[in-house]
Amino acid sequence: MSVPQLRTPSRRVVKDELQPILAKAGLELPTTLLEDHSAFISSLDDIIASLPDDKSILPYPDLTRYPRTDIHVPEDNELGAWATKVTAKCINPTSDLLRGRTIALKDNMAFAGVRCTNGTSMVDWTPNIDATVVTRVLDAGATIVGKAACENSCLEGMSGTAVTGQVHNPFAKGYSAGGSSSGSGRLVATGSVDLAFGCDQGGSIRIPASSCGIVGLKPTWGLVPYTGILSLDATIDHVGPMTKNVRDCALFLEAIAGPDGWDDRQPPLGLEGDRLKFVAPVDLTLGKEPAKMLEGFKIGVLSEGFEVPGQDTAVVTSVKSAIEKFKSLGAEVASVSVPLHKEAPLLWACALPLPGGRQSLLGDMDGRKQLYLTDRAELIGSKLTQSQFDALGPGASNMYIGYLWIQEKYGAKVQGKAMNLLKATSDAYDKALEAFDVLVMPTLPYPPPRLPEPESNEGPRNYLARTTGLIANTCPFNNSGHPALSLPVGFVPAREDPTVKLPTAIQIVGRKYADVDCLKVAAAWEKEFDWKVL
Repeated sequence: MSVPQLRTPSRRVVKDELQPILAKAGLELPTTLLEDHSAFISSLDDIIASLPDDKSILPYPDLTRYPRTDIHVPEDNELGAWATKVTAKCINPTSDLLRGRTIALKDNMAFAGVRCTNGTSMVDWTPNIDATVVTRVLDAGATIVGKAACENSCLEGMSGTAVTGQVHNPFAKGYSAGGSSSGSGRLVATGSVDLAFGCDQGGSIRIPASSCGIVGLKPTWGLVPYTGILSLDATIDHVGPMTKNVRDCALFLEAIAGPDGWDDRQPPLGLEGDRLKFVAPVDLTLGKEPAKMLEGFKIGVLSEGFEVPGQDTAVVTSVKSAIEKFKSLGAEVASVSVPLHKEAPLLWACALPLPGGRQSLLGDMDGRKQLYLTDRAELIGSKLTQSQFDALGPGASNMYIGYLWIQEKYGAKVQGKAMNLLKATSDAYDKALEAFDVLVMPTLPYPPPRLPEPESNEGPRNYLARTTGLIANTCPFNNSGHPALSLPVGFVPAREDPTVKLPTAIQIVGRKYADVDCLKVAAAWEKEFDWKVL
């Protein structure tokens, strides 16, 4: 590495300061080399001290244009769904796309002046910026009414670990609302809000959408900017709509999609014009007579999506019945096999701990071109303290220990190997989607599990056992980046009590940046069939 400038520093780093750091790294330098490198580090320290304040270029909101009032923690949090209440509306919107609609933000999204718990007490953080998508929905005329609870560090598929309390399923108290966007799922299902944001790295939009009987779309990776939202791993981060119906999903997506100039998850060119229009194509589909709504569509039934270990037979029956109904809408339906689909969750599990521990839990986003949430990262440090670790939920503590283990025992090669293998999986989905417009399968392999008793302290092994295999059909598409939509298609009996009926859903996966195809297919089915009576 070239040295851009060798300064005479205001304070000289002496070799006695540098030597312990090198020793900790297992290095030993002779005195002459220590002197040379002490000079380099002295210059580097001086350059760091002279850097201007980055706060001058952060995207602070104009609070006169985007005022927010009545910020408070509600006494009644809607059976765990609310983290914080607030009222915010743009005084001069640029469009009326979401006029009159109420929206909940997931509580891992920056909203200036409102606490952001990320579902955990590990860090006490109140942002001073707004996430890009927050500004976009305000500019579209929506009213933000609060922040929805999310699971601890956004690392749970069951709704029992949010620092604000358990979130209960809208159809059966005591059962999971899904995670990690648990509050968002419940609030939309109960009608407390019209729309809600979810964020999805392994299924965190689609799991609560399926569990709560609503529509949830994980958009194509990079279609919607993730700027100002707490990351898990930038290669799998997605933010998207959770809505009562498909047309609202299209409307919401149209309001938030497109590049923002910050997020390197987004392509620099090509996301513009008709590629960002979703409502008109959905309306065109809905305007056709039923038997022609999906005329020309080829729907591939992913065989491996029905071969998940421990899959509930009632879920399989419900989803297969829903798939048969596509034929009456004019679609051609046939089976398709992608054998690598079964390996994808295992690769996801190997690829996640190293970047996830660093990016999610430590706030270290090195290697990315994006907005850095440095004020929050400064509250954490280079490793978790005991009290910070103790504040984690079962999923987050498991990931942090996995991060430490892989970092110590394997280094970067495990994540690198998994990411290389996942490219083949993504290519296999692309190949299947050359013959089909969309692929379909169950969103989740089984209905929402019963929540543990509050304060049961049953331990991470027992807690996480409740959701083993839950993300078998969802996490593969986080790594591949394909759009994936969850659509409710019926009720199935709870595993713990067959008298309790809970929602189940079909997952519709499209080609990259062809999110509109997922929306069309889902909208056509939704228009002709009432999932609540099936």
